[in-house]
Amino acid sequence: MKALVFHAIGDIRIEDVPEPVIVDQSDAIVRLTASAICGTDLHFVRGTIGPVEKGQILGHEGIGIVESVGSEVKSIKVGQRVIIPAIVGCGTCQFCQKGLSAQCDKANPMGKHAGSVFFGGPETAGKLKGLQAEKARVPWADTNLVPIPNGIDDDQAILMSDILPTGWFGADLAGIEEGDDVLVFGCGPVGLMAIASAKLMGGRVIAVDRLTDRLGMARAQGAEVINFDEVDVLETVLKLTKGDGARRVIDAVGVDAEHAHAGPEKPGLLNKARELVEQYAIEPAARKFTSHFQAGDNPSQVFDWAVKCVAKAGTIAIIGVYPLTDRVFPIGVAMNKNITLRMGIGNHRRYYDVLLDHVTSGRLDPKKILTQVEPMTGVIEAYKAFDERQPGWIKVELNPTA
Repeated sequence: MKALVFHAIGDIRIEDVPEPVIVDQSDAIVRLTASAICGTDLHFVRGTIGPVEKGQILGHEGIGIVESVGSEVKSIKVGQRVIIPAIVGCGTCQFCQKGLSAQCDKANPMGKHAGSVFFGGPETAGKLKGLQAEKARVPWADTNLVPIPNGIDDDQAILMSDILPTGWFGADLAGIEEGDDVLVFGCGPVGLMAIASAKLMGGRVIAVDRLTDRLGMARAQGAEVINFDEVDVLETVLKLTKGDGARRVIDAVGVDAEHAHAGPEKPGLLNKARELVEQYAIEPAARKFTSHFQAGDNPSQVFDWAVKCVAKAGTIAIIGVYPLTDRVFPIGVAMNKNITLRMGIGNHRRYYDVLLDHVTSGRLDPKKILTQVEPMTGVIEAYKAFDERQPGWIKVELNPTA
């Protein structure tokens, strides 16, 4: 079958790979009908987060048709249309039973304290083969496959694999109440879904970015917008909130995608990755990033803005991706303001009942932010366009069969 395979930083290829097979009797094999490109995938290719092993199939967003199931699978049937949640849980451990599948005790083969498991990631994330392929093996199928109701089409469903539940998770973490001022940093796909979720929860949303197409999409979702290239963020937020700051802040950025991470003066973007590997031949880009980061640099302006812009006794919810390294955090300022700080990897599985209902009823339509549908054969060019933030490239769906 065809799949997108990682070879090295800046080197991804469409290749023929063996089809997946059932390994455990709780597995299912799904024939993918759509997958998508996520900003996290770009971090792996850039080398800013990882490392990813050569030969890994990328991608953690997917939907498809169940092709076969193991003998222990009870609720999922061959032929069903299903969403594949990006985050994997066993469904039976103490954390899964509490709806905290991102902290599953069993999913990560590196041990119960190893962290969240998702498709198409590095060894630390479980090494499951990714979903930018024609087929995929899904463990614990009864837990990790969600049947798609007839009222939801494929374009809506693919955006429910990761970005809608992640955006909803961010709004849920923030604890939004009716009438709250909600500040969302980052108007990429997850940020846009956080905006839509916050609006549905009754918040008044202010969104921050610099790209005009993303700000336009945020405005279309009902947000007031701030272009940080044009105005001072803190000054503008205080003006819009009568001097109080935002009661709820959502960081949907994480590692700053606009500035240098893989080296002191080099942007860690896909089209620069090979140059970085050559420049730091002895010390690969990802390792160079880590040492540069630990030396005291702050790779995300958002982290500082969030603490300054949140209201006293407010809440900051972090759903943007950060590397597994120590970082400088203005904890004194945060403590002095009695801030509540919440963060984490989305516990996707717990939200599907409510999200399926919202999408079926029309209260939420994730398809509004879908801007491209590309064939799998064009995935390399699609990655480049998405990485370079070419105008209009906000969320890219991939068709494995085209």
